[in-house]
Amino acid sequence: MTAAGADRPFVRRVALVTGASGGIGRAIALGLAGAGAPLALSYGTNSEPAERLALEISSGGGKAIALDADLRDPHVPADLIESVEARLGPVEILVANAGRGQTRRWDEVSADEFDRTLAVNLRAPFLLAQRTLPGMQERGFGRILFISSLAAFTGGIIGPHYAASKAGLHGLTHHLASRAAPYGVTVNTLAPALITETGMLPGDPAQLRQQVPVQRLGRPDEVADLALAVLRNAYITNQVISIDGGMHPR
Repeated sequence: MTAAGADRPFVRRVALVTGASGGIGRAIALGLAGAGAPLALSYGTNSEPAERLALEISSGGGKAIALDADLRDPHVPADLIESVEARLGPVEILVANAGRGQTRRWDEVSADEFDRTLAVNLRAPFLLAQRTLPGMQERGFGRILFISSLAAFTGGIIGPHYAASKAGLHGLTHHLASRAAPYGVTVNTLAPALITETGMLPGDPAQLRQQVPVQRLGRPDEVADLALAVLRNAYITNQVISIDGGMHPR
């Protein structure tokens, strides 16, 4: 690979980033755009940031579209992939970043809230992977990256519904990765904690940073930097990698 090719390894490799309205999704999308990937940016209820990001990427010489996708609906993941394929081509890089989770005590979580959380955080990533994996395997290239949370290891403080949904992504990673690896497809997960600009901070930032050994909160660009490194590397698969400022060494 030439130096130019090394700088832009995903030229013509279509990438789908869900939850592109948030800080982590935006940062990963910008990194992929810089690496040459045409991008589909999906959002749930907040269209303006995703559409603004698509325009920013397109204005900079890249290619990006924003797509509405309510991932609580079990039919939407397949419809989303179909829309991306029709407009950009087959999805070769899937970053399942969309997530939800309202802070609840264990005895406050209703059955409906539990189901809605798992629908977005766990079922939708599985259905997206299920829909894209066959084509990735057939073409001999694919990257799947799930965005989990430190709560999957520790239980966290958002609630049991959130922690369970994120822990499920780890099991999904291990199941899919071992089966996809012989076909040139990698499946990995990042587990961030206490990242700014996500809308998911469970408390006052000044107090939360005291829990972090590095004495500050993480930034979306730091998560994106690790995400791009994992996506570039064909020898990293079946891994769950934490990015948490040293909160949970393991």
